[in-house]
Amino acid sequence: MTSNQVLSDVEYNVVGKRPVRPDGVDKVTGRARYGADTNLTGTLHARVLRSPYPHARIKSIDTAKAEAFPGVKAVVTAKDLPFASMSKEELGDGYTALKYASDHMLASDKALFKGHPVAAVAAVNAHVAEQAMALIQVDYEELQSIVDVREAMKDGSPLVHEDLHTNDMGEMSEKPSNIAAHMSYAVGDTEKGFAEADLVLEREYTTSTVHQGYIEPHNSTAFWNSDGQLNIWTSTQGSFAVRAAVANVLQLPVSQIKVTPMEIGGGFGGKITAYLDAITAVLSKKAGVPVKNLMTRTEVFEASGPAPASWMRVKIGVKNNGRMTAVETDIAMDAGAYPGSPAMQAIVCAFACYDVENGKVDGYDVVVNKPKTAAYRAPGSPQAAFGVESLIDEICEQLKLDPIEFRLLNAAKEGTRRIEGLVARRIGLVECLEAAKNHEHYKTKQNGKNAGRGVACGYWPNRGFQSSVAMTVQFDGTVTLLMGSVDIGGTRASIAQQTAETLGIAYEDVRPTVVDTDSIGYTFITGGSRTSFATGLAAIDAAEDVKAQMVSRAAKIWDTDEDNVEFVNGIISHKSDEELKFNFKDLARQLATTGGTISGRSNVDPTGEGNGYAVHLVDVEVDPDTGKTDVTRYTTIQDAGKAVHPSYVEGQMQGGAVQGIGWALNEEYFFDQDGKMMNPTFLDYRMPTTLDLPMIDTVIVEVPNPGHPYGVRGVGEAAIVPPMAAIGNAIHEATGHRMRSLPMTPGKILEAQWENGKSS
Repeated sequence: MTSNQVLSDVEYNVVGKRPVRPDGVDKVTGRARYGADTNLTGTLHARVLRSPYPHARIKSIDTAKAEAFPGVKAVVTAKDLPFASMSKEELGDGYTALKYASDHMLASDKALFKGHPVAAVAAVNAHVAEQAMALIQVDYEELQSIVDVREAMKDGSPLVHEDLHTNDMGEMSEKPSNIAAHMSYAVGDTEKGFAEADLVLEREYTTSTVHQGYIEPHNSTAFWNSDGQLNIWTSTQGSFAVRAAVANVLQLPVSQIKVTPMEIGGGFGGKITAYLDAITAVLSKKAGVPVKNLMTRTEVFEASGPAPASWMRVKIGVKNNGRMTAVETDIAMDAGAYPGSPAMQAIVCAFACYDVENGKVDGYDVVVNKPKTAAYRAPGSPQAAFGVESLIDEICEQLKLDPIEFRLLNAAKEGTRRIEGLVARRIGLVECLEAAKNHEHYKTKQNGKNAGRGVACGYWPNRGFQSSVAMTVQFDGTVTLLMGSVDIGGTRASIAQQTAETLGIAYEDVRPTVVDTDSIGYTFITGGSRTSFATGLAAIDAAEDVKAQMVSRAAKIWDTDEDNVEFVNGIISHKSDEELKFNFKDLARQLATTGGTISGRSNVDPTGEGNGYAVHLVDVEVDPDTGKTDVTRYTTIQDAGKAVHPSYVEGQMQGGAVQGIGWALNEEYFFDQDGKMMNPTFLDYRMPTTLDLPMIDTVIVEVPNPGHPYGVRGVGEAAIVPPMAAIGNAIHEATGHRMRSLPMTPGKILEAQWENGKSS
């Protein structure tokens, strides 16, 4: 079941409709070309040798036997990267950043996680490369590893980096630590706020490392030509991000690198980081021919970036009527082997659904012996929401308050100042909560002895950042649309729709194409729920440029001033002479003989991206004998601002809910006592299938974003934020047990039953 709650009376011709996606036919017929489909003449195949240890000093690497193996054309180690020959004095303040970036590609002095690349081979085929790789001899000194974020923060714990010091709000610690950074925001007086509360609850929560689970593994094909030009073909969420990463590690000017983004078989944030591209490029340079490099599924799990595990402490004070008086949280997130967890995003998002006068949030970025963490849809926010929304449910239970009414009483709205200081513009959280309260799902009583219902809210700030678009009016009246934003979830369609709406032409007359880094201006990644908003704005601006030029051309044809010509809904007409009129196609046919082609372009870095809010309702049944949780009903409600393509918005909402269900109930990296991941396959890493899921009902709420001409907000992130807390709250209602650790597996539920039974 799907429904829309529209709070804008504006009806558009193309925006808000459900046209066929431009790339749909190619994808369902198999014609679409993904990264692994890149086959250049003379291509070699690469394999990467990876550390079998989570933490080990590399004493020596002997590649002689591999280099001598028949069919091998190139072997590389960290010594082949520029960093190996650059001094601290030469690099200055950039030394540590380049060392981390370079070592992430190929480990030099230490391997910091199981699967860390230490060498690579290029050979005539993958089998030869595999054999040669086994001939590389690495002398390791195994070191004590650490994978738990709480243990890593303790004094005396094994150091991942001996030279890493804590950046504590701009002050550097004197001694090395696994805590890379401490960040904090505060508003009001929390001590006073807690003193005024009638009820204060404080709890701790933990979440596990989870993977995005995209279908297509990482891949890269590179050709470093003899003229010095490096070409890369890869599946990525940001071709310019790959270009920048490779340029940094290989110390090349970006003008020397061209990245062509291929179709992408899923990303969810996990295909922003470049893992193989620099390695493949150096192999190509050594061999003098193209090289292709593909990850196996095990390598994806062990060596690409998952979402971080976390620990958090949440404290909330409330009046008996449910009004919050003070909030507080400490959140520690593991960054993996190198600094850069989403701890900042977590503390920014933690209480963003609520209007609180007194609050303090602290975040800790902590390194451990795991692969460096990466984005996973609203990075940091799902973990924070699990703690905050779970504690809110516990407060509602103790005060006997309706969980939606409690959230409505405290909900953020226009004018709310968040703890980090930003003031909300027009947002739709209240409208989402009202839609949930009035939904048939919430009003219907549950059946079943072991059933429970949960509610939770979620937030993501959304993003703007830079986007570039170019469009050309063809002489048949169609418009070619070039963009630098990789299409993951249907943005070719959403940007083409905004273009068609602005020009007043048919959607089918816009031909969108994602192009390489040499063919368009700089464009930020496809991520952060920014693409339909920011690249859409670029397309709107470029379309306005086209409209102005079409007006100018018509004025030239009619020998009149431009002020006498107007462009309305695809019709160019003389304001005072009704007989002088062109539709878009008519004028396009005259371009060749009246001055030539018309092209529009735009480069934007917009603000006004709008905030995304979601509210989820979930029903579960828990088997008391096995602890197994079945999700029996699910409704996701989200403010899209304006759903450009409602089908894709619904897909984002449903997809986020499904991934959240997996995160809540099953998914986790399981490590042995030595810190090695024990379940690096889809057989053992338990993701939900269709057999585990109900139909996901969607309600699109549309509170127009004032920062966009059509009211658009990003929708990709907020959908994954509420599920874990909502399911945990439902499990509590079904079992009486409050789950504070993810995933909420059957084993943990049975343990909670046993512990409660023992204590009673």
